[in-house]
Amino acid sequence: MSRTRQGRNPSVAPGSSGSLDKLLAAKEIVIACGSGGVGKTTTSAAIATMAALEHGGKVLVLTIDPAKRLANAMGLKSVGNQELRVPNEIFTNSSIEMRGELWAAMLDTKESWDSLVRRYAPDQDSAERILANPIYKNFSGRFVQSHDYIAMERLYQLHTEGGYDLIVVDTPPTRNAIDFLEAPERMADFFSSRLLRWLIVPYRSKFINVASKPFYQIADRILGTQFLQDVAEFFMLFQSMYAGFIERARAVSSLLHDRRTTFMVVSTLEAAPLREAEFFIDALGERGYHLGAVILNKVLPEYLKDKGAAKTARTILSKSDQIASELSNQISVDQALLTRVLGEVADSYLNFANVALKEQEQREELAVKPEVLSTVPFFESDIYDLAGLVELGRHIWR
Repeated sequence: MSRTRQGRNPSVAPGSSGSLDKLLAAKEIVIACGSGGVGKTTTSAAIATMAALEHGGKVLVLTIDPAKRLANAMGLKSVGNQELRVPNEIFTNSSIEMRGELWAAMLDTKESWDSLVRRYAPDQDSAERILANPIYKNFSGRFVQSHDYIAMERLYQLHTEGGYDLIVVDTPPTRNAIDFLEAPERMADFFSSRLLRWLIVPYRSKFINVASKPFYQIADRILGTQFLQDVAEFFMLFQSMYAGFIERARAVSSLLHDRRTTFMVVSTLEAAPLREAEFFIDALGERGYHLGAVILNKVLPEYLKDKGAAKTARTILSKSDQIASELSNQISVDQALLTRVLGEVADSYLNFANVALKEQEQREELAVKPEVLSTVPFFESDIYDLAGLVELGRHIWR
């Protein structure tokens, strides 16, 4: 389908005004990265929602592990491997005019692997033998690299099918996201490793090297002949797909470096998540990926940086006894208690003001790297409905 979205001005350079609106106008894939607990999944859903609202077209948010409340907020009972469209009624009921289509899906590792095997196996018999193999059943559900690889495979498949104008991908926590990016190459290396060749040799040929024979005899005793046969059969069958793995690994790498793909790092300004964000920003740069945006959640409000307010707090702190003396009779409270409360309130405000100033410095340091730096204030409650999702999205979009 055409990649031109509704209501766009293609002559406007993405990111020229420092907004996600302009940045995403020329992008087809947004990959959200960040540590756990920083609001990455909700932020991904909010951005996908805003893109569908503002740009029109067909937008998909592909997430790893969406919270149930997020699925409910999008009007879906659950989110699975198959993409589901968010019903237009949920927008209409919230007095929101939806210009495009919003879709959602959650990666199901096992189902995605089964689909890949059926698609790329040399014939149906080979596909069924792989799916029935005991090693495959453990591999597709538990092997760490299999999850990362199939996520990239799923993204590549969805993009090449051309069904969506924009795909927003919510990745695993930060350092795992590095594995996520490198998974295609690592998977290809794994299937061509010397260890696998050793396991397969005795089942490819009746003639075993004299030097290697003790290895197989010991392995048989420890692991069992049937286990080795299952392993060998699995990898022999999978190697029939090896050329496809190499080809797709290169294609995925090319897609991730494409000008139509951008990365978005989501974080808070707390010490640990910020270090993770800085680590990933550097990793993206080293690998030549495009860093489009940094989204900072739970940022302290701007009024805390007001010099007049800070001066007022210092005055209250220094004159708390005098102020309490004048007020205690008027409001019928103990003077000593009022003095302590005024002092602690003023001191707490000044502490928050100092943190807000430090956050400002951190934001300025981060702002030199991405095209867009967007901040979101503390929300009083979790996002549990579409109105909250759109409110979050509007903060980010601006």
